[in-house]
Amino acid sequence: MFRIDMVCCVLLLAASGSAMAESPTERGSYLVNTIMACGNCHTPRDADGTTIAEKAFSGGGLTFTTPAFVATAPNITPDIETGIGSWSDAEIKRALVEGLRPDHGHLAGVPLAAIMPSSFYKALLSDDLDAIVAYLRTVRPIRNEVPDPVYKAPVRRDSYPDAEAGFSKAMFTDPVRHGAYLVTIGHCMECHSAWSRGVSDFKNGLGRGGRAFPPRAGSPEGSPASVAANITSDPIAGIGGWTDQEIGRAVTHGIARDGRTPAMKPSRNCRFRDRSRRCKLVVTARNVRRRRRNDR
Repeated sequence: MFRIDMVCCVLLLAASGSAMAESPTERGSYLVNTIMACGNCHTPRDADGTTIAEKAFSGGGLTFTTPAFVATAPNITPDIETGIGSWSDAEIKRALVEGLRPDHGHLAGVPLAAIMPSSFYKALLSDDLDAIVAYLRTVRPIRNEVPDPVYKAPVRRDSYPDAEAGFSKAMFTDPVRHGAYLVTIGHCMECHSAWSRGVSDFKNGLGRGGRAFPPRAGSPEGSPASVAANITSDPIAGIGGWTDQEIGRAVTHGIARDGRTPAMKPSRNCRFRDRSRRCKLVVTARNVRRRRRNDR
């Protein structure tokens, strides 16, 4: 099978010295507010679809309706009654990496919906998990009750190979492995890999795109679905012909190669741009099978 490198543009800390100078809370803020884009789902939106900053992380930002479940992103502020204020540090970490709620309180023991990318977050290093918890403890508690999830089938998660293999800090001297870590916890391939009948194909369709997402609730009638792009290094179907600068602009500003067409939903890319002054764009390559989209 013919194989080539796949190019993924990721955000990498500008210098290890600045990363070491971060407090756990600062590191957690970076992870939650940029690469992991938690507010994209967990922060409420106004009628135009813009996240409401003063209600950050209080839940209700997005509702997902699938054949297997209907779920609204929950409140993850420290509110005791409607958020995660009663959860221990260990319980928050378990929710992140295993997708399981605590065995006490509202919905005790009920798993989080499969849209929660726990199979990617499983890759989080212990220091980063600590930092995320430290930051979430500083978020303003907001009382906001959201609808309970409705499950029509058992919760099933697709394991992600890099997360299953794991990472270590020692790997990060290699920009490729550091990039792979950020791509993993940024759950880029959750959308950008081939997907059929509710199952992701990370083996044969990694980065190939094609997954369609229905218009956001409240969108004008007739709005088209959003389709995840091919981000492999295929020069025709993917981004193999793009320069590093063009890929970087797509990630941080949502601008496609032609300079006009949105390449990424603004709610997602603006979170990457927030960190751009302290990051540099790097290209990470890995060997994957070359796949071309027939419709490109």
